[in-house]
Amino acid sequence: MDISSTKILANDVAMPRLGLGVWKAADDEEVINAVKWAIETGYRSIDTAAIYKNERGVGQGIRESGIKREELFVTSKVWNDEQGYESTLAAFEESLEKLQLDYLDLYLIHWPVAGKYKDTWRALEKLYKDGRVRAIGVCNFHPHHLDDLITDAEIKPMVNQVELHPLLNQKELRDYCAKHEIAIEAWSPLGQGHLLEDERLAAIGEKYHKTPAQIILRWDLENDIVTIPKSVNQERIAQNADIFDFELTDEDRQAIDNMHTGERFGTNPDEFDEK
Repeated sequence: MDISSTKILANDVAMPRLGLGVWKAADDEEVINAVKWAIETGYRSIDTAAIYKNERGVGQGIRESGIKREELFVTSKVWNDEQGYESTLAAFEESLEKLQLDYLDLYLIHWPVAGKYKDTWRALEKLYKDGRVRAIGVCNFHPHHLDDLITDAEIKPMVNQVELHPLLNQKELRDYCAKHEIAIEAWSPLGQGHLLEDERLAAIGEKYHKTPAQIILRWDLENDIVTIPKSVNQERIAQNADIFDFELTDEDRQAIDNMHTGERFGTNPDEFDEK
């Protein structure tokens, strides 16, 4: 496994196992540079969203990187207030226009807005059938949301992107998604920074001469979890990718599994504000 390693989705599209998240990155030199530094480091996956309000900067960073478009895997997401069939199609066009791209590699429903996500999904199915996007999926869907969606869907989601880190290891959801051939992707894999000072992870890291962040990201990879740590710091972006020269022992992997408490740093998908 190395930085170019991919997870093969249910429709045979290869998705990089490591990507750059850009949540809260400003739509200026901050996100432009982060994207360029990541691509320079070897990342090939960039994850943005309409609500991040930095799609223009992401697109500029991609263009300035000099890497061919087909070598990259670009993800964006439809926000809650644009869900519904026609409004999702319009939101997709707006994201493409801001990114200055002809297609997306992955388009996701950002949250399961009750009464809307099925119509939103129909729009994603159309975009997929029309060749506008190479894969489609969801974010923040519990098993009961997925059960409900799959009941009426023509195409099953290929990806479910959720909050996932050692304190919230999502084992039940991971098992559900594995059974349904839905790839799991972790947002905020470092617990929004809360886990970077964790003494247990630091102790494990000392054995491998790695940071807590590197230990978590390696744990993701070894659990078949696609991961997209966010950073706008050039050194940190490079560090987050320096996770392919070691393997965790079964004992250390189990110790990280045992850190699970169910604690969230984001919102529970059953309790989010739909606006």
